[in-house]
Amino acid sequence: MTFHSTKNFVYNDGGRAASGRQGSARDCGVRAMAIALDLSYEECYRELAQANKDAGGKKSARNGLMKSDYEKVLNKHGWFWKPAPKFEGRRAKASDTDGVVIARMARHFCAVIDGVPHDTFDSSQKMVYGVWVHAINH
Repeated sequence: MTFHSTKNFVYNDGGRAASGRQGSARDCGVRAMAIALDLSYEECYRELAQANKDAGGKKSARNGLMKSDYEKVLNKHGWFWKPAPKFEGRRAKASDTDGVVIARMARHFCAVIDGVPHDTFDSSQKMVYGVWVHAINH
């Protein structure tokens, strides 16, 4: 995996470059899943692309995913949804999380490890709607 750290986030492509893919894509769900579940980018891509096809879409995971389709795949791996806590006067952020989670943000999914986003850009200030956590860890 390609990664380097800044104070707000860790650059991590989830193994996308190592898989031979080039250019840009809206594959944040694949990257987040690969990082958080410690699986290969290819394995995650295939599984999410199949879920997208089964839901009536194209067999692709490079142009975004519906939350419901994404959640079905994560549930198969033992991950479940938790809405973000409500804070008086402010919004939940990635830094409000503990352990390894996949955060759902506005039009984005991101792996977060101990409050630090692992992503291809600094998504640390994006509002977090909720997270998927592994059943064993929570």
